[in-house]
Amino acid sequence: MIASVTEVDLLPAPIEPSWILAGEPVARNATLSRSADGLASTLVWDCTAGSFRWIYEIDETIYFLEGSATISDGVSPPKSFGPGDVLFLPRGAVCHWHVERYVKKVAFCRRTVPFLLSVAIRGYGRIRRMISGAGGGFTVGAA
Repeated sequence: MIASVTEVDLLPAPIEPSWILAGEPVARNATLSRSADGLASTLVWDCTAGSFRWIYEIDETIYFLEGSATISDGVSPPKSFGPGDVLFLPRGAVCHWHVERYVKKVAFCRRTVPFLLSVAIRGYGRIRRMISGAGGGFTVGAA
């Protein structure tokens, strides 16, 4: 286990300038954890007032810590999110964010792999669990 806190020093993480729609939002972040294979990470991110588009190149689950943001994906009506709210944004989503004053979130990020590779990875994991006897599978050599 690796414990972490969300009160960490945040470093500048500028929003892509062409994504900014209004204001001068200033974003910062810090990585809290990263998986051994580099496909999953957890970070803290905050941002000051402004409106911007965000194009998600990864799956991201957000847990809002402070402040609020109104977010729209262009399909559903805009919704405001604040402390305690959770939002999942899949890879490929394009969202419009409006931060009135400030927002701070924890982001659980996962890079996706091609479908056939994900099937192979799941199969490998299932076989490993069966061989080791974990997860209700069988144990090699058991009667």
